[in-house]
Amino acid sequence: MKEASSHKSANTLRDLPVGSHARVTSVNGKGRISKRLMEMGVVPGADVRVVKAAPFGDPIEVVVRGYNLAMRCTEAESVEVVPV
Repeated sequence: MKEASSHKSANTLRDLPVGSHARVTSVNGKGRISKRLMEMGVVPGADVRVVKAAPFGDPIEVVVRGYNLAMRCTEAESVEVVPV
């Protein structure tokens, strides 16, 4: 039960439903994907909005810094957000 409550406080971009707005709090991971996401503007403090998801939920499309970005759910899991 304790695990579920800690999961709610640290939502990831993957957890957000279509149409929701959030603010990036951190980008986790040490791989090139995390670095590339940050180069594309997915940085702490950036506002994001989930636009749509593919029929089976992967990939998702988000708007960040005024442009649309598609990312795999595994990539979206590394982006922690708080709903706005």
